[in-house]
Amino acid sequence: MRRGEIRTPAFMPVGTAATVKAMKPETVRNTGADIILGNTYHLMLRPGAERVARLGGLHRFMNWPRPILTDSGGYQVMSLSELRKITEQGVSFRSHLDGSKHMLTPERSMEIQRVLGSDIVMAFDECPRADQPREEIAKSMELSMRWAKRSREGFDAGEDHAAAASLFGIQQGALDEELRLQSAQALTEIGFDGYAIGGLAVGEGQEAMFATLDFAPSQLPEEAPRYLMGVGKPDDLVGAVERGVDMFDCVLPTRSGRNGQAFTWNGPLNLRNAKFAEDTGPLDDRCACAVCAEYSRAYLHHLVRSQEILGAMLMTEHNLSFYQQLMQTMRGAIGEGRFAAFARDFRRDYLRS
Repeated sequence: MRRGEIRTPAFMPVGTAATVKAMKPETVRNTGADIILGNTYHLMLRPGAERVARLGGLHRFMNWPRPILTDSGGYQVMSLSELRKITEQGVSFRSHLDGSKHMLTPERSMEIQRVLGSDIVMAFDECPRADQPREEIAKSMELSMRWAKRSREGFDAGEDHAAAASLFGIQQGALDEELRLQSAQALTEIGFDGYAIGGLAVGEGQEAMFATLDFAPSQLPEEAPRYLMGVGKPDDLVGAVERGVDMFDCVLPTRSGRNGQAFTWNGPLNLRNAKFAEDTGPLDDRCACAVCAEYSRAYLHHLVRSQEILGAMLMTEHNLSFYQQLMQTMRGAIGEGRFAAFARDFRRDYLRS
């Protein structure tokens, strides 16, 4: 891409409101991240997409000169079940900040992502709950496919941005193989630069998610990137890569870091636990990050228990570093033809705890 290479499989740290929480942009880059994610819904409400554009675009605004993927805003709007109304045109909703009224359509989502200057733009879609009746999931998927076509047309209308950016379509259909296939066929007919697998990691559990990933990625064009939205735990990532996924995003490493949980090659650690109070070892003796090189579990335990800001910063830095080391290790294993052995050994060590 014009702002830099994205190595796959790739994990995108989430920068919802033009910031990866508790991290400076240069620190995020130093963890190994090639790309981050921004959130259309939150940025349109505050500080406003047009304001960001007047200030030079999202990259300059947040001092991240590398690629940015922006989601369409659809998932956040759909989660506001008490504050929104869905029609064929789009979604009308009230802001969770001040109650003001807004309308988000496929065309408006494309416009917002264009003025932000996004490198990877996501089509506007509806994300239904997996436990809804099949006919409701089918109806929602069909609406998303009509919105996908309008997203394509709206994206292409911004010719300058369309020439510099990529547009990804989003497959829907919950856990249903036939509906997923119909969605994939509709998206392929429209034509996108990449394809996301939406509607998972919404409470269905890992077993059901993996069962869906056993067929969903292969329904999408093999030559295009395949992006699993909102996933996930380290063992989720390994299992999804086994099943053909190229890209991921999730708030888990940053949110967990702020709440005292560290991810390691031997499983997650809760640094609030009293057993770490006098532990002079690093978070993970296999981790190459600066936090593991310079700070002890005892000190991090103290920071977490004392609710010090530095604790959130260091724990987040470690978690994002661990995720990027995991992706780098998977890329190496794939390149050397030993991914199956890597995945077996990873699960043995990670799930032992």
